[in-house]
Amino acid sequence: MDITDELRAYREKDIPYSRVLSSMCTIPHPIALEAHSMFIETNLGDPGIFRGTLELEKKLMEMLGKILHCDNPAGYICSGGTEANIQGIRAARNIQRSKNKPNIVIPETAHFSFEKIGDILGVEIRRAGIDEEYRVEVGMVERLIDDSTVAIVGIAGTTELGQIDPIVELSKLAEERGIELHVDAAFGGLVIPFMDDPYPFDFQNKGVSSITIDPHKMGMATIPAGGIVFRSEKYLRALEVETPYLTSKAQFTLTGTRPGTGVASAYAVLKHLGFDGMKEVVNKCLDNTRLLVEEMMSLGFEPVIEPIMNVVAFPADDAERLKEELYRRNWVISTIRNPRAIRFVIMPHVTEEVIKSFISDFRKIVGR
Repeated sequence: MDITDELRAYREKDIPYSRVLSSMCTIPHPIALEAHSMFIETNLGDPGIFRGTLELEKKLMEMLGKILHCDNPAGYICSGGTEANIQGIRAARNIQRSKNKPNIVIPETAHFSFEKIGDILGVEIRRAGIDEEYRVEVGMVERLIDDSTVAIVGIAGTTELGQIDPIVELSKLAEERGIELHVDAAFGGLVIPFMDDPYPFDFQNKGVSSITIDPHKMGMATIPAGGIVFRSEKYLRALEVETPYLTSKAQFTLTGTRPGTGVASAYAVLKHLGFDGMKEVVNKCLDNTRLLVEEMMSLGFEPVIEPIMNVVAFPADDAERLKEELYRRNWVISTIRNPRAIRFVIMPHVTEEVIKSFISDFRKIVGR
């Protein structure tokens, strides 16, 4: 067997996206693949060499800034939401450097990356409870803030339910207390702006300091293409370390070597589709989410909450068994613990045909 055949054999063991209803990643847009190939040898860790790629990243940041209502955005394309969240909190900690034993206040529904953040950055993680709609309780956030709090966190598109925290109220609280507000919109950042009545989760709130937004999710860029966007350059300056042997004097990124492929593919998709094209993609995903809800309700499953975006979960006492049964049939879904439920993410690859095929198999499993 030659190496190509060997590689193909391993790749064929992977489950195709057409059977995946759990992932927040998707099949890249064709133009993303073309851009990725063109920039495959680029390394933004040494920007003086890859000057055009660096210029392209600045243009992409301007595009993301426009989507997020920020006139002078600062940031970069990174490995994903975890790195972006680390950098958002790291910048907040460094700007609020005078505070001893720093802490941050996050919702109970925050992504598990904040566990890593507490460990890596040495900040205490304080968790605020949620209301009956699974949004963070602003009053509880306020009670958890003290003189050592450097930042509070809101989620715009929670991983488990796609819910949006009350960012407007959190922003006012951050302003009042003189602390930073980081918004984790890794998923929702490229969904909410294209909805018919978008919730104001972004920099139009004066208290928002930084936003995580991942083009390799609903932006259909190639992996890796996460993103961190700051309100101003001062946050990047707070992250800088000297890089004496590179073509730049300082580096504000977390990783050193950094591919330009994510930049190129993300830029290509957003430029190619434009606002109207992205809105069409999002609307199709929302339509298919409603279709899935209708089909599941016909089988007796009610959603935990009415879907806010293209993420939905259905309570099921035997959630793990259902997940395992489906996996045996080569379907991938996920489960959540609070409440115990099966969860779906309706990405661009989850078409009407995929949903109907899934429901056909699911109906056999549940015997309805």
